[in-house]
Amino acid sequence: MGTNVVPDINSGLSKKQQVEGMFDDIAKNYDFLNRLLSFRIDVLWRKKVIKMLKPYQPKHILDLATGTADLAIELVNLKPTQIIGGDLSAQMLAVGQTKIEAKKLTSVIQLVKTDAEKMPFNDNQFDAITIAFGVRNFENLTKGLAEMNRVLKPGGQLFILEFSKVKTFPIKQFYNLYFRYITPTIGKLFSKSSQAYSYLPNSVAVFPEGEEMCVILQESGFKNTLCKPVSFGIASIYQAEK
Repeated sequence: MGTNVVPDINSGLSKKQQVEGMFDDIAKNYDFLNRLLSFRIDVLWRKKVIKMLKPYQPKHILDLATGTADLAIELVNLKPTQIIGGDLSAQMLAVGQTKIEAKKLTSVIQLVKTDAEKMPFNDNQFDAITIAFGVRNFENLTKGLAEMNRVLKPGGQLFILEFSKVKTFPIKQFYNLYFRYITPTIGKLFSKSSQAYSYLPNSVAVFPEGEEMCVILQESGFKNTLCKPVSFGIASIYQAEK
């Protein structure tokens, strides 16, 4: 399935351990680099997820791979009762907690250090699950999706925002050049992790997308799956129902 690309092939650590360490290392500069490298388009993609989720009016939401809580904070606009943001990286969560406290959202958003493939939540607990740019980092994609299915209520909605491979000329050529060479170079200038921004294009290159990803979602117990490409296919929003 191609999800076993790791940040450092010479490391003796598992993918999960490497990903956790990588995000711990880049946490302080993560938001700055995200905005710089994406020209703030990532903000628009998150708003699109919110717009698609709004008709379902979820009250209990789980935001997985929440990182510095960008999407969790946006989800407050849906006026839910509770948002739980889960992530492997304690350092990313620490940055997110600071942002949540500054915005006085601690009564709505709770951050939890958790492994998406083995979550401490009850069966059928959430009305909706969101995950932005996180499923690529799973050590075992099908195990992670099965866990999401377990904690989602029947009829609940799953929204996945993930990078995909651009296919339109000449955007494809520019995007590949930018993603594979410029992004890692800028990333290394501002981050102490030399692997993080090289791992990004490598992991996107092998990750299942489009119809293939929809099939994997269906095999993991989801139905009514759809894939919505955004920004010429630079990213895709997947929606699925339990």
